[in-house]
Amino acid sequence: MKRTGPFRLPRPGKVASIRDLATKVADGTVPLDRIARLPDEEVITRLSVVRGIGRWTAEMFLIFQLRRLDVWPVEDYGVRKGYSLAYGLRDLLTPKQLEAEGERFRPYRTVAAWYCWQAVHEQRKPRQ
Repeated sequence: MKRTGPFRLPRPGKVASIRDLATKVADGTVPLDRIARLPDEEVITRLSVVRGIGRWTAEMFLIFQLRRLDVWPVEDYGVRKGYSLAYGLRDLLTPKQLEAEGERFRPYRTVAAWYCWQAVHEQRKPRQ
């Protein structure tokens, strides 16, 4: 990666992000060897210092890579939309409102998020 110039890879911004991630792994900011043992918020904090990685990306990493069961990605549009569909709400809840609503699903908020995504998916299916 260090020898490859940005002109050889697509999207220089992505290259810069990959390089920054490599640097943060090398200097211990993102400890890949023990990241699976860190608490959720610490994983989010450590990943969020990497260029191009924000809270949403870190939460998706927790859900899909580390398979954490209690992640509630309140800024995810699919979760917000799906929650509204599942509960028959006319409007989307704000992330702050959704955060409060998610408390009832602890310690399995990831499962609730999956059902929210599924509600959106089901709504998009063509009716027969």
